[in-house]
Amino acid sequence: MTAHMSLASSASLKQTAAKETKPADTARPAAPAKARRARWWTIRGDLPRATVWVLAAAGLVSPFILWWAYTALGLADPMFMPSPGAVLERLGRWWTSEGLLTDIGISVWRVMAGFGASALLALPLGLYIGTYRPVQAVLEPLTDFIRYMPAVAFIPLVMLWVGIDEGSKVLIIFIGTFFQMVLMVAEDVRRVPMTQIEAAQTMGASRSEIVKLVILPSARPAILDTLRITCGWAWTYLVVAELVAANSGLGYAILKAQRYMHTDKIFAGILLIGLIGLLTDQAFRWLSRRAFPWRKQA
Repeated sequence: MTAHMSLASSASLKQTAAKETKPADTARPAAPAKARRARWWTIRGDLPRATVWVLAAAGLVSPFILWWAYTALGLADPMFMPSPGAVLERLGRWWTSEGLLTDIGISVWRVMAGFGASALLALPLGLYIGTYRPVQAVLEPLTDFIRYMPAVAFIPLVMLWVGIDEGSKVLIIFIGTFFQMVLMVAEDVRRVPMTQIEAAQTMGASRSEIVKLVILPSARPAILDTLRITCGWAWTYLVVAELVAANSGLGYAILKAQRYMHTDKIFAGILLIGLIGLLTDQAFRWLSRRAFPWRKQA
């Protein structure tokens, strides 16, 4: 009887101790403020989406606030640096009476035509250079040599070869993006792990099957990033391309405004090109997220 009572009291004491210690065991200490701040500066760390949007908005808006403050305080000559309000006013006049939509449309067409032609030829050529050493030995030195030649230097030759129609403007953008794109695609293909290729060879895959089923799927995300970057370069060559006897387009409008010292229109044209380029870049990023959702998880 005494033994039974001692066992019962021992069990009761254990239950009481467990109840008393349970909150202490399960309680999670609050992370110190220093640790929370350190997560912002983790190498290749992640941030909440809301935080990313806030930081991105701050990064975009801050230069415009500084620009507005600089001009509002009278620190700049309006002839050389107009205020944001003056640029917006000029943009409104350009929209209503100076054919802004026409200029945007023709510029977008020229950039996308030159970029599309460049991608159409550069993708298969870069694939062959990155896959086969004989092709690399023959073509890579020549491509390296030509890509350092400035696209502006080709304008007289382009005018002689193609004339002064739309083809010359598209060709300038093509020259400015093609050779860099070839080398970048070749490098993307070379980054495909050799272990994947050897595994396919072990299973008896032919060369064409390895290229189609191993190399291309593995290199596709990097190639899409290359297209996104080179599309941005295509926009930087727009003003150069519209030097060739153009009578419309954003680049032409900027060059024409330069002659008459219309700096407000120059600012408006530059900002429009930047905005269209940013939208194009975001479209490529959206396509990458849709096509390769596993990249974010990785």
